[in-house]
Amino acid sequence: MRRVMLFLFSILLLSCLDNKEQIIKQPNIIIIVADDLGYGDISSFGNTTIKTPNIDALATTGIKFTDFHSNGAVCSPTRAALMTGKYQQRTGIEGVVTAKSHRDVGLSLAQVTIAEELSSYGYNSAMFGKWHLGYAKEYNPSLQGFHQFEGFVSGNIDYHAHIDQEGYLDWWKETEIKNREGYSTDLITENGVKFIKDNSLQKTAKPFFLYLPHEAPHGPYQRRIDKVLREVGSSITKPVVKDSIASIYKEMVEVMDEGVGKIIKTLKETGQYENTIVIFFSDNGANHFGNNGVLRGGKGSAYEGGSRVPAMISYPAIIKDAIVSDQTVLTMDILPTLLDFIAQKPSAKDVDGISIKNHLLNQTKLPERDVYFGYGRKSFIRSGNWKLIKTQLKEGSKMELYNLSNDLKERNNLSEEKPELVEELLKKLRLWENEVTEGVEKISK
Repeated sequence: MRRVMLFLFSILLLSCLDNKEQIIKQPNIIIIVADDLGYGDISSFGNTTIKTPNIDALATTGIKFTDFHSNGAVCSPTRAALMTGKYQQRTGIEGVVTAKSHRDVGLSLAQVTIAEELSSYGYNSAMFGKWHLGYAKEYNPSLQGFHQFEGFVSGNIDYHAHIDQEGYLDWWKETEIKNREGYSTDLITENGVKFIKDNSLQKTAKPFFLYLPHEAPHGPYQRRIDKVLREVGSSITKPVVKDSIASIYKEMVEVMDEGVGKIIKTLKETGQYENTIVIFFSDNGANHFGNNGVLRGGKGSAYEGGSRVPAMISYPAIIKDAIVSDQTVLTMDILPTLLDFIAQKPSAKDVDGISIKNHLLNQTKLPERDVYFGYGRKSFIRSGNWKLIKTQLKEGSKMELYNLSNDLKERNNLSEEKPELVEELLKKLRLWENEVTEGVEKISK
């Protein structure tokens, strides 16, 4: 009898291991991106006014990152890095792809996107929300690996009328304009919920990749009940009373948080919660209407407030609860990390991101590496605790050197005290700038 019981237990154990191995090999994946959300804009990062229980829950059921950086300090560069796993300079998208000046360019179809990578391994891929990597049809996300797309291709739209900054109607279904009534944040969530229900393992026998890039809390500042601020054919956005923006901003973030809650609830209702990796982060720091916590600078800045953003990753079946990571992670690390979870490597040869899978599973330290940033006249290198910022001026370059281990607010410029270190880091920065831009056609800068 004892032998029979041991035999049955062994079969059960092997079955559980096989199931867990299958989970590890093919998890569902959801990436949720906020727009212009600052380091101090949500509760779990210190905000006492804005309530974000659902976003915060991703940290309590997974890993919260205190040193996660968007690759850019503005929208398009970070999205280019996310899609390709590369420094955005390699894609030619160093700055914003604007509604006014960049309507005929976009992320090259020669670039291999994260959606194309995952689709090639059997994933059903969908995107609902903000693209901002090309306005013209030929750069549409449905042509770059996403089997379904509904949303907008510009930097921001009127949340109700879905009109971009230059007066163009901008709500698409794949490659065609098909407007829908509704508040853009809610529409993104509704599409995401429907996709999860339609793509359960029982229905499709395939894993899914769902990308939900929100507009919130980027302007124009509008509540669910507010009036339309834009009209087709006009580049004018009606002004909002500045004294009301703080309360509007709060609601915009909280509505997005409500949507995150609906996504998680749907995963649980469809039995897919345990087997789904959920990643949340912001595309850059907040502008002056938001909150970047103790960090200096904000959106567009080379200081920490420009790129250090709130981020968390949850994977209930595998990742431990309530882990806090102080490791330096960038947007471009997401692509190689997700491919590592399915035992694959990026197909492109010039991917700059690294897999952080082992860190997520075992909290091991990431390998030492220098990381870089470049936008407009400013660039920086992070090497360990040291950060060198270079600002290009007409009369030369201005250098700032900070030790982030004891000066996270970047108040104490040590460049004059450590000229040798400045020179060493500057040499590395110049080499990087040359390498990632050599032979690349600039799309936006």
